[in-house]
Amino acid sequence: MSLIKFRNRRPWGNLIAPDFFDTDDFFGTRLWNNGGNEPALNIKETEDAFEVELAAPGYSKKDFEVTIDDGCLNVMAEKSSSKKEKEEDYMRQEFSYNAFQKRLQLPDSVKEENVKAHYKDGILSFNLIKKEEAKKQKPKKIQIA
Repeated sequence: MSLIKFRNRRPWGNLIAPDFFDTDDFFGTRLWNNGGNEPALNIKETEDAFEVELAAPGYSKKDFEVTIDDGCLNVMAEKSSSKKEKEEDYMRQEFSYNAFQKRLQLPDSVKEENVKAHYKDGILSFNLIKKEEAKKQKPKKIQIA
């Protein structure tokens, strides 16, 4: 099974979706998400699991909310900061707000109860372990009688 990043380049999108399906792209919500200012995503399949990496530098662990709902992995992050400088004859105030939401439909072969997340050096990583029946079986040698 190969994983292909879904891109909505046709008027109605790709109606036959790969195992991982980026619903943000399909429904065109990228238009309302700061012009596509969202983190890059890498998905790698191994024999036992899928490894997902989401580049989100500048955030801390407490800024993320990760849930699994209805077969989808939902990642939301939000942070804000403000700085106020007050002097005798002027006042300067700066603030910023950053947020994103990413939603990935999980393949049926993933054990939802065993999803693990880790955040380090600006990368939010997920380890999505496959169910036993979904793992590739080694070829069985048949004896010829």
